[in-house]
Amino acid sequence: MGKYIELNNDNFKETVSNGVSLVDFWAPWCGPCKMLSPVIDQLAEDFEGKANICKVNTDEQSDLATEFAIRSIPTLFVVKNGEVVDTVIGAKSKEDLTNLINHHLEN
Repeated sequence: MGKYIELNNDNFKETVSNGVSLVDFWAPWCGPCKMLSPVIDQLAEDFEGKANICKVNTDEQSDLATEFAIRSIPTLFVVKNGEVVDTVIGAKSKEDLTNLINHHLEN
């Protein structure tokens, strides 16, 4: 069973440096983040072995939130081989995020 990867200052760059990663910047008090959480869990299962599905708790990892200029949560980045190639702000459907990840896996 796939599980998302909790990112922090120590593992961020290494985790997103190869392949496609979806990175969810969230916080425990954020309503839309809570709504998105089960979708992230499902994506982690669906993309196990194909893409990294990751989460960054902005309360605990404020350095990463600052580095990536996170002003609104949830903010999701698609990172391909270490470079941010797409950004989504706000909660999206599983279908929308699946299509987004697949697009970057194929291109």
